[in-house]
Amino acid sequence: MEKYIVNQEEQGKRLDIYVVNKSSELTRTAVQRLIEQEHILVNGRKQKASYKVLEGDTITIERVEAKSIELKAQEIPIEIVYEDKDIIVVNKPKGMVVHPANGNPDGTLVNAIMAICGDSLSGIGGEIRPGIVHRLDKDTSGLIIVAKNDKAHVNMSEQIKNHEVKKTYIALVRGKVKENEATIDMPVGRSPSDRKKMAVTKNGKNAITHIKVLKRYDKYTLLEINIETGRTHQIRVHLAHIGYPVVGDYTYSNGKNEFGVVGQCLHARYLEFKHPITGKKMKLEAHIPEYLEEILKQLDIKSE
Repeated sequence: MEKYIVNQEEQGKRLDIYVVNKSSELTRTAVQRLIEQEHILVNGRKQKASYKVLEGDTITIERVEAKSIELKAQEIPIEIVYEDKDIIVVNKPKGMVVHPANGNPDGTLVNAIMAICGDSLSGIGGEIRPGIVHRLDKDTSGLIIVAKNDKAHVNMSEQIKNHEVKKTYIALVRGKVKENEATIDMPVGRSPSDRKKMAVTKNGKNAITHIKVLKRYDKYTLLEINIETGRTHQIRVHLAHIGYPVVGDYTYSNGKNEFGVVGQCLHARYLEFKHPITGKKMKLEAHIPEYLEEILKQLDIKSE
């Protein structure tokens, strides 16, 4: 446990900046995380990172050892949509995290892929993200490309960076979308009111989402969605912002729904790209997950 007393010259500094200045080996992001987790206290109490320290304040810092993650192969059922010696494309189920992290040390897509591919995965993604070229949120199902070697990984990353990979999603949203087709061109960045969430904000990064109505129901709409950019939570943020939140999304709406589904009804259905080694044009499809099929059947019956 480290303890510091704020002096007159230090008064008025933000708490996170004060601690960074005292502990040079801690980054500001790490400090903010420790503050949020109540490992950094002011006079024995939790304060926000933005709190302005006062002369005489006692700041205590409890160092937390990062838990090391032992990466292991796990026999987890997962649908392989395409595989060759360079890439493997799988249909990630809803509820599966892509790679291990503290809080999700195993049971992830990476653990499942390791059981299938063994050591034949690109190392570019790092020790706990071998072969991972792009990601999907935990409760978003659908297609993910995994690279088996570094050459394939570099090429796929370049295609994604240059917007040469076409990603098509389907989503069930609350409300009856009026336009048959529309483009949402609004910047997305970290929410100023809740740093754990994203939001449409003027200081955000450019984000473009194209939507097309596949079917309208009484209180819902089934959409086909293409994205030009891949910002964090882009689709969910954009749709919630224009008043049509994704059904089941507890982060960007209240999440409550008559179907009892937990987590967003969002599915990455199609991927179009050039094979990273052969250059062949690829178009792959992941079937609509059973839970969403069942919801759509219920809505069809109600519409009759």
